[in-house]
Amino acid sequence: MKNDRRRWLKGLAALPLSAALPAFAEGSLDAIRQRGRLRIAVYNDFPPYSLAGGKGVDADIGRAIAAKLGLSAEVVGFAADEDMNDDLRNMVWKGHYLGTQPADVMMHVPVDEHLARANDKVRIFGPYHREMLMLARNPERVPALSGSAAVALEIFTREKVGVEIDTLSDAFLLGVMNGRLRENVVHFKTVTEAAKALREGRVSAVLAPRAELEAALGDPGKLVLERPQFAELRHDHWPLGMAVKAEADDLADAIAKALEELRRDGTLAGIFKKYGVSWQPA
Repeated sequence: MKNDRRRWLKGLAALPLSAALPAFAEGSLDAIRQRGRLRIAVYNDFPPYSLAGGKGVDADIGRAIAAKLGLSAEVVGFAADEDMNDDLRNMVWKGHYLGTQPADVMMHVPVDEHLARANDKVRIFGPYHREMLMLARNPERVPALSGSAAVALEIFTREKVGVEIDTLSDAFLLGVMNGRLRENVVHFKTVTEAAKALREGRVSAVLAPRAELEAALGDPGKLVLERPQFAELRHDHWPLGMAVKAEADDLADAIAKALEELRRDGTLAGIFKKYGVSWQPA
């Protein structure tokens, strides 16, 4: 009997590791615990959310969540594709055709019912910040905006306003007032470049997401940062959350619990403050 047991243990030790360990569903919390690390997808070059060297708000939140789960963090940067649907496919449920493997969790996903319905292979959850469009303006050139967009934005038929190209801010200003502002909408590759142009007087205002503006401007000095509210701009704020594979309910639940702990103990607000951003609870 003893020899039989020894032979069985010897045979088990000779098996490949994958055969000796229990098989868990890909993307499940058990599979990730077996691996020992949480693979976290963040956008490349997207301050303050992700910066060079694996830094940034999203990367830090991902690391804090991994620590709460007793895992190491593997932060993976990726370039944005054509739209969010492509990003979810490439980084969550399928992987990129160039060979990039999907992550366990993707950061910076709008928690939106329409987006969720269009992407049934992922679970979108865990709002950790409410982003909103803000206007940074030089008060000597642009007065406080009030009234409808047609009234408030009339100033930009004479003054130039900066936006990051191919964004909500860009689309709104190009289309509002039947396109009357087009000649004075100045496009930049990033919000950081637009903010620099504002400081240098090349534009008189910048319309962009709050966190990006706050991080880009730092101490605003005499510049005014405010939230314009126009009936024509129906979606000027949105909660940011995460996405995992649709079947990874145990992982989503564990992350949501960890996120709530980070919210309660002040870690979440502290991460935003570290990067010069005011945390807006979602």
